[in-house]
Amino acid sequence: MAMFWKSEPKVSTDDLKIEQLLVRSVAEILPSAESLRSLLKSGRQLRVKLGIDPTSPNLHIGRAVTILKLKDFQDLGHKIVFIIGDATGVVGDTSDKESERPMLTAEQVQTNLTSYVEQMHKLLRPELMEVRRNSEWLLKLNYADIGEQADQFSVADFIARENIKRRLDAGKRVSLREVLYPLMQGYDSVAVKADVELGGTDQKFNLLAGRSLQGKFGQPPQNILMTEIIPGTDGRKMSSSWGNTINLNDAPNDMFGKVMSIPDTIMMHYFTHTTRLPIERTQELLRLENPRDAKLELASEIVSMYHGIDASREARRNFENTFSKGEIPDHVEVIHKKGLLTVLDVLVQNKVVSSNSELRRLVEQGAVTNLTLKKKILNFNEAAEEGIYRIGKHRFVKII
Repeated sequence: MAMFWKSEPKVSTDDLKIEQLLVRSVAEILPSAESLRSLLKSGRQLRVKLGIDPTSPNLHIGRAVTILKLKDFQDLGHKIVFIIGDATGVVGDTSDKESERPMLTAEQVQTNLTSYVEQMHKLLRPELMEVRRNSEWLLKLNYADIGEQADQFSVADFIARENIKRRLDAGKRVSLREVLYPLMQGYDSVAVKADVELGGTDQKFNLLAGRSLQGKFGQPPQNILMTEIIPGTDGRKMSSSWGNTINLNDAPNDMFGKVMSIPDTIMMHYFTHTTRLPIERTQELLRLENPRDAKLELASEIVSMYHGIDASREARRNFENTFSKGEIPDHVEVIHKKGLLTVLDVLVQNKVVSSNSELRRLVEQGAVTNLTLKKKILNFNEAAEEGIYRIGKHRFVKII
């Protein structure tokens, strides 16, 4: 699938905007910041690539760090090439994983990717965005093609990666399938003729594979911009599999509450990498006597970015009423059991929690309560009785 829009604006070479693009939320630029600066100053419209595998139905604000960087490129007039990894998603990337990632089925991938473009449009302008699926080109390759690509890399290159070496040293299995993933992501850059590719620091090997393969196919090697990785609500790396995410599609009240639940120590990360508030304003907020006041501003800004100012103000009012006055929010999401029997089934299948493991963790912490019955849930396989449930500190749903 490819979508294209016309009426593209003139490319800007504004020095201040370029410097901000090269610095904010940036961990590393390859081959150098000067190389990318020169490209941005050329006045040519660049093709800036980001690929995301649909391993979950939701994009989270950890991903939005990179998406905001794409917005910085768009604000200068450059074209975003968003690749939905419907082929790579089946294979699975283990760049940031301590064990082999299970293969997804084509059906799971198709279900997950349905709303990805809509979620990206919360931050990005459609007229400066090209949307592709990498099955367009990857599924057409044969063994000879793959062998030619694989010849650009050695086994030593792959096993030298920190997480792969750690797994091998621990005697854990590393499948040959995992070796294919960097080739696939690298060939994506060839297929779309990327000038720049964005990704997290955990993607460095895969991003460099794109440069190698572009050189092999006679293309100028792409510049690489790696963004910072932010912690999730529990302080660990934000990951859908750990259930510590703030999703772009979360309801305003849920999003607000999740932001308020982050540790005070990581607020600066969130202000810097998940918003575009001026750094001077961020520093003013972090100097406030009560960290909670700064966090209220942070939550208000993030909810406003994805749901608008009115929804943000309502979410803040609900939060303050709920936690200052002990009230239940005015607007509680209603979900229907529809024959589902257990708390687990109702909350997971209605996407109130992202996974079985997230609900298990919350139940073990004593953080799931039926407020109507004044009953704490001690087993996630308990019958899903009707009532208003509090999940964690900041989420409320009504089961009927």
